[in-house]
Amino acid sequence: MQRTLFQEDHDTFRASVREFVDRTLAPRGAQMRAEGRMPREVWREAGAQGLLGLCIPEEHGGAGVEDYRFNTVVQEEIAAFSAGVCSNLLLHADIVAPYLVNLGTPEQQARWLPGVASGETILAIGMTEPSGGSDLAALRTTAVRDDTTGEWVLNGGKTFITNGGACDLAVVAARTNPGRGARGISLFLVPAGTPGFTKGEQLDKVGQHDADTAELFLSDVRLPADALLGEEGYGFIAMMEHLPQERLGTAIAAVANTRAVLEETVVYAREREAFGQAIGSMQHNKFRIAELVTDLEVTQAFVDQCITAHVGQELTAVDAAKAKWWATDMQGRVLDACVQLHGGYGFMNEYRVARAWADARVHRIWAGSNEIMKELIGRDLGL
Repeated sequence: MQRTLFQEDHDTFRASVREFVDRTLAPRGAQMRAEGRMPREVWREAGAQGLLGLCIPEEHGGAGVEDYRFNTVVQEEIAAFSAGVCSNLLLHADIVAPYLVNLGTPEQQARWLPGVASGETILAIGMTEPSGGSDLAALRTTAVRDDTTGEWVLNGGKTFITNGGACDLAVVAARTNPGRGARGISLFLVPAGTPGFTKGEQLDKVGQHDADTAELFLSDVRLPADALLGEEGYGFIAMMEHLPQERLGTAIAAVANTRAVLEETVVYAREREAFGQAIGSMQHNKFRIAELVTDLEVTQAFVDQCITAHVGQELTAVDAAKAKWWATDMQGRVLDACVQLHGGYGFMNEYRVARAWADARVHRIWAGSNEIMKELIGRDLGL
């Protein structure tokens, strides 16, 4: 089905993003999977291409773009190449950067945003903790004010942190008032190299081997008073306000990644022969592929509607939750079927379908597990 979401400017921008993928990312795919991260020069090239600062004001080196369809173009083209690389870039530019843009003081923005836009400063966000998972309100990392110096002292740990190993700056959620529940959580800017702030080894993941993921540890980390991002006690609310865009971005990436792999699978089904005929011409496989294509296009239509709503600042948290869980579940169903259609080759890492299948599994877990998404939808229904 023809999509009606984009205009000529978006198509022109898409061509430049696709050229970046072909020129910069594709030749380094194997290297990034082996090293478990994007090289620094790739970050800088992404910055020079204007892919990292879409939401950042022009005075700080960004594009100052408010049309989320441009963000969508970046996500779709990068996700079509690799879900792991998209995770790194999406986290940096589309998830964490808006916290600085929306909550940062003029001094914080002037200090950090130019490097964020250029790719010199890699961002991470420390939400998830080993004991909490999707329950952000239960986080145990603490931030205590030293009344003598005015500094904040942070202690705790974060896990499953995208860009955790490479980050130059982490936005860290910590409890500043133990007696106030969710309203006792605040956000802090923690630069790499701060005494007491250390990074664990890269985590050994099932998939997304080209994505940098690590633990973060905070042991008596002293931060100046101006390291507080936003108002004290506003951290949980800020995370809830930013999560719909994160969940929409996850849905966009899931659909785009699925489309790229399914298109390759259709070509494979036309060319691969068994029992004297192309496997795609066998009725079972033909019907299965018809189901997969329909599933993908129906999902794309809903996600496009969510993008349109987000551009108009009308996307609700509940609709973002619907998009996130449905798109990532669809991704799992379709990619599993694509592996099956490839037969034994679908289980070989040299085939992208195998890597994409493993890469996709985490999408049903992060940005709030799909079970949490259904809980949000159910609550909205008064259940």
